[in-house]
Amino acid sequence: MDRKIITANRKAFHDYNILEKYVAGIVLTGTEIKSIRKNAINLKDSFCKIENNEIFLYKCHISPYEQGNRFNHDAERVRKLLLNKKEILKMQTKVKQDNYTIVPLEVFLSHGFAKVEIALAKGKKLHDKREDIAKKDLKREMDRAGKIRYNN
Repeated sequence: MDRKIITANRKAFHDYNILEKYVAGIVLTGTEIKSIRKNAINLKDSFCKIENNEIFLYKCHISPYEQGNRFNHDAERVRKLLLNKKEILKMQTKVKQDNYTIVPLEVFLSHGFAKVEIALAKGKKLHDKREDIAKKDLKREMDRAGKIRYNN
């Protein structure tokens, strides 16, 4: 698959347990896609909402295009995501029943089109974050010990 990753939301993996992933298209204007191709996009605090059986991306910052004129886009406008109706309804029931959140994980270019990978996620508690950090540190220590042992 022809896939060039533009940006990833690493904070999402720290703050949420990722359960299901989906790939959606994004409705963009001309200057927005030019800015995305220049890596001028930030997903840090962005999230998705389902309204009227349509899914929208909020607080995704796409910097204005430098060569754009007075018709340049608003940096944090709400953007519509393109998914199948069945996928949207499935996500909507999970969000309502199980209290899940929809977070964007990464933006990438596929065959010239901008796509966003979104996920159904459940928020982590503070002790879960500490537990994950401890596991990661333990794995790192084991990897270091393995490298030292095999190098001698």
